[in-house]
Amino acid sequence: MKRHPFAAGGPPVPVIGQGTWYIDHGDRATAIAALRRGIDLGMTHIDTAEMYGDAEPVVAEAMAGRRDDVFLVSKVLPSNASRRGTITACERSLKRLKTDRLDCYLLHWRGSIPLAETVAAFEELAGAGKIRSWGVSNFDVDDLDEMLDVAGEGKITCNQVLYHLQERAIEHAVIPWCEAHGTGVVAYSPFGHNDFPSPHSKPGQLLQQIAEAHRATARQVALAFLTRRPSLFAIPKAGSPAHVADNAAAGNLTLGDDEIARLDKAFPRGPKPRGLPML
Repeated sequence: MKRHPFAAGGPPVPVIGQGTWYIDHGDRATAIAALRRGIDLGMTHIDTAEMYGDAEPVVAEAMAGRRDDVFLVSKVLPSNASRRGTITACERSLKRLKTDRLDCYLLHWRGSIPLAETVAAFEELAGAGKIRSWGVSNFDVDDLDEMLDVAGEGKITCNQVLYHLQERAIEHAVIPWCEAHGTGVVAYSPFGHNDFPSPHSKPGQLLQQIAEAHRATARQVALAFLTRRPSLFAIPKAGSPAHVADNAAAGNLTLGDDEIARLDKAFPRGPKPRGLPML
């Protein structure tokens, strides 16, 4: 599994991690087994959030006895992101996750509470050893600029955003901004939301052709494309150990420049949108 740090000086993070949105909606034992299998295969970056229902307790059970192996991320809701609210929300997440620290803590999306309050809370939590780094999610460039003005360079560890083959809007400005400021880009919903390219479509057929050349699957090729640069990471959710194993194999897949160019043409990023796409 390839690994890169989110930010300069940070710990190496696997390029393919594990998302947990809706993981509490299926069979709990299967979800726990899937997360554990992912850890075994090097997918030690586990992403969750206070918004994700019972996902945090599921993660807690999956990483029981293996906390030191995991790069654990959770998120605070913008409605809770005042200075005191952020600290309280973090402590609730720590309790649900049965751990004493998060490796990274994110503001889930931009809300109405001043960013200075959230940053002050993040820094207080970091000083207390309850979080090791912090970042943001669903932040467009104007939000990132404002957060940079508040926090200064080198603080925004990552920006978690919607990114998949058929939704490449972040390539216009968000990825260049993050790369210029040493901020990792984490793709959520990297297979889209129930709209992965059909194998009967021309783009889907290209995915399959490239997959066959690497003895891989179309989804592994998609993940390899989305993590093709050192600044890029992905956190697919998997509902079974077998699905996890398929995702994990993408962490060792490197596409050639010609393959990347062909995929770039088959899945055009389109014009820059007015707003940042998000789920």
